[in-house]
Amino acid sequence: MQPVLGKINRFFLFLLAPALGFLVAFSLVSPVDKLQTEGLKLPSAVAKSQADELRERLNDTKVQLRNVEVVIEDIQDRSKKEQKEYEQQNKNISSALEASKSQTQKSADVLDTILSNMLGKPIGQHFGKNSTVKVYSLQEGGYRGYMAKVRLNDPNALKMVLANNSVKSKGETTSQAGKRTGAILAINAGGFMADKQGNLTPLGITVVDGKIRTFSNNAKLSFVGFNNKGHLVGTSIKTQAQITQQGILQGASFLPRLLQDGKRLPIPREWANARQPRTLIGHFDNGDLLLIVIDGRRDGWSNGVTLEEAQKKLQEWHVVDAYNLDGGGSSAFYYNGKLLNKPSGGKERRVVSNLVIMP
Repeated sequence: MQPVLGKINRFFLFLLAPALGFLVAFSLVSPVDKLQTEGLKLPSAVAKSQADELRERLNDTKVQLRNVEVVIEDIQDRSKKEQKEYEQQNKNISSALEASKSQTQKSADVLDTILSNMLGKPIGQHFGKNSTVKVYSLQEGGYRGYMAKVRLNDPNALKMVLANNSVKSKGETTSQAGKRTGAILAINAGGFMADKQGNLTPLGITVVDGKIRTFSNNAKLSFVGFNNKGHLVGTSIKTQAQITQQGILQGASFLPRLLQDGKRLPIPREWANARQPRTLIGHFDNGDLLLIVIDGRRDGWSNGVTLEEAQKKLQEWHVVDAYNLDGGGSSAFYYNGKLLNKPSGGKERRVVSNLVIMP
């Protein structure tokens, strides 16, 4: 029996050998552990590579951020420098303005002294928000009249006004225009013509508040205008575009021009050496305006003045540019609610345009 059992056991042992071998191998090395170990090797390598790449990107970002910081610091430095330069420029401009104001005031004081020495003290003075006006009496040999020295604090204080605000009308006196507009000062302005019905229309070019009310290319007429800075602009106007380009807001026409840059201009033959009532306008070397009316044709009071005599006197008064406006019976000087001069016709003439100064 035992031999038979031994054979049977060996047979079964031989039959089970592969399984036993597998079990022994499985017990010695776990396939699961090996699989896990092999599987972890790849993710670990990938993670290290990604970490290295991330570090490189972080380093690059740090470099870029530093570059940005440098640029920002440079911009800030430039901004601070520009701010300092801007502040210094403002200081320089302020200093220049103060110096200019001081110089202008000194110039005005000198001019006032000169005029007072020649004409005496002003007979009327107005110190308003929009304008400063000083009125002098002219009592030169052979003629009488009035002169106003005007400083515009606001360019809009000077206005050219048409009678009844119309190009064609029956006209109005200078006093009426002054009272109607509430002006502190008014003088007659441009020349005009009348039709058979007594309607008056301006000669040449007329500009009111920047609007061209009449226009002419008549080269014989002189245009007297004022720009948006209140400066006297006397020039040869050939096109309407010139008026806009030069910023002219007010203006009228007559003739002739008397002074240019302080020098006398030739007087036309038909105007030469004629003693008449006059209305003149110009500006002094400090920029202040002058408005003059001289009476004439009145024996015992005033015989008038020639344009040649007017040129010499204007030069003595430090006038730079000057123009002759409509004169004769039209000449009128209105100040502070009153007509000061004595018109040659015994009363004021109705005219088409007047120059007024607001208080």
